[in-house]
Amino acid sequence: MNHLAHALLAGGDDELRLGGVLGDFVRGAPDPALPAGVREGIALHRVIDGYTDRHAEVLAARALFPPPYRRYAGIALDMWFDHCLARDFARWSPVPLEIFSGELRALLVRQQAWLPDAAHRFVRYMQTNDLPAAYAEPEVLGRALAGIGQRLRRDNPLGRMLPLLRELDEPLQARFDAFFPQLQRFARAWTAGGA
Repeated sequence: MNHLAHALLAGGDDELRLGGVLGDFVRGAPDPALPAGVREGIALHRVIDGYTDRHAEVLAARALFPPPYRRYAGIALDMWFDHCLARDFARWSPVPLEIFSGELRALLVRQQAWLPDAAHRFVRYMQTNDLPAAYAEPEVLGRALAGIGQRLRRDNPLGRMLPLLRELDEPLQARFDAFFPQLQRFARAWTAGGA
């Protein structure tokens, strides 16, 4: 799952939501100076990633990617599933996508004192590109994948994956539709039970 999904799955609590987004930017144990709710959101992000990586629907979706794309299918699926979520956001959230996206960016700006350097850069990128709402547009997703591919050390096909993702859209959407309600239940149960 990517930023939009992590933010949505964190529920309405700002600290959990902030931690859900920061999960991609924090390695190892979170700074103990972070508010407890933010640390819990980072933990939620990590258990969501673990649940996602092991889920049968996600494994089946990865298997749809031919070599040499399969090796990078996890990254592509994280992004494409955010695309699936964004383009049908009203199905998954009572808050309209543009409002949710703007509120998430505003939260990140308000809480910038807690953000690591890489997250500051990402927030500027989000502002410039109207993310995460713009993930509903495949072309925006394609540019984001290309950007990730350029940051990786080895040669990779991420910048060329958009046509394949479009070709696989129907089966990937079916996998997402089967998987995401289960992920929502998992995140709600984990949050209710605490870290």
